[in-house]
Amino acid sequence: GILQHPDGTVLKQLQPPPRGPREQEFYNKVYDSDCCDSVLLELREYLPKYFGVWSPPTAPNDTYLKLEDVTRKFNKPCIMDVKIGQKSYDPYASAEKIQQQVSKYPLMEEIGFLVLGMRVYHVSSDSYETQNQHYGRGLTKETVKDGISKFFHNGYCLRKDAIAASIQKIEKILEWFEGQKQLNFYASSLLFVYEGSCQAATVRLSDVTLAEKRGVPKGLLSGGDILEYNNNIHVINSTENGKIEASVSKGLSKFYALHKKAYSKRHHSQLSLKVENLEQDNVWKSSTCITQEHLNGNVIPQLEKVFCHMPAEIKESANVEVRMIDFAHVFPSNAKDEGYIYGLKNLITVLQNILDN
Repeated sequence: GILQHPDGTVLKQLQPPPRGPREQEFYNKVYDSDCCDSVLLELREYLPKYFGVWSPPTAPNDTYLKLEDVTRKFNKPCIMDVKIGQKSYDPYASAEKIQQQVSKYPLMEEIGFLVLGMRVYHVSSDSYETQNQHYGRGLTKETVKDGISKFFHNGYCLRKDAIAASIQKIEKILEWFEGQKQLNFYASSLLFVYEGSCQAATVRLSDVTLAEKRGVPKGLLSGGDILEYNNNIHVINSTENGKIEASVSKGLSKFYALHKKAYSKRHHSQLSLKVENLEQDNVWKSSTCITQEHLNGNVIPQLEKVFCHMPAEIKESANVEVRMIDFAHVFPSNAKDEGYIYGLKNLITVLQNILDN
């Protein structure tokens, strides 16, 4: 149901009344140029940007909401849609509609959220795995943690950095809900997006080394370091900024990432991790990708320790978006949206359990 506009936005066809007009009214209210309501102004941070409505020249009666494409900045976007709240039906739903919604996912009232689908990029196979809404409905209270962790697994390991960053984003949305009593949301979702491609920053190792750096003569880095080449590993060149320095040998000695200062020592690999603070970049942003096909087996487990089990101070730097979407059932209120708050808190708990375990 979502179309791509040539200008890079996405088009969501307006649903039949009353749902479509209600969603359009919601966006118009939040993005009104004269809006001075601090609650609504803050809410904009958690929504896709809204650019009004659009109709194709060939079908002027078809109306579409013109929205920001939240996935556009990602190279290999991993996407998950999670419906939030204890009720997926609004206060004006018929008895038949209520029964239909409850029977679809009886656990929604108990846990406060429902996975509607996901699309996950697997680095190892350079392909996507897709799960539809039947996958989410099949999850139980006992399996929902494993079901959601699947979204953060890239075929090699669990992307703990993306989980930690997602938790931080949800907590900001939770703060907004705790502080407002104007609106209640039903059958609304959170859209999760994170960068799926394996993007390391700068790797250096102690013994025999290999590196490729765009714009620098082979075997020589900008600092004058001479590098020897080893055919056991191939490092794919960056498509973004060309700032690649990578080297691999029998043991990892240093891994230079790009965001906040942190140090981590591993007993088995004797790995030290040093993170330099560079304002405009982060660990997953500078595009070096090392895949299983290009590595000999004894290096993979050690790289996993670096890429997938990074200290908490670094995880927040992951390239992640969490946005609220789907507003066909938003209603004025004079009380907190306890159902949505309940769902957010439970979702945070599940994500934190995945992170901790």
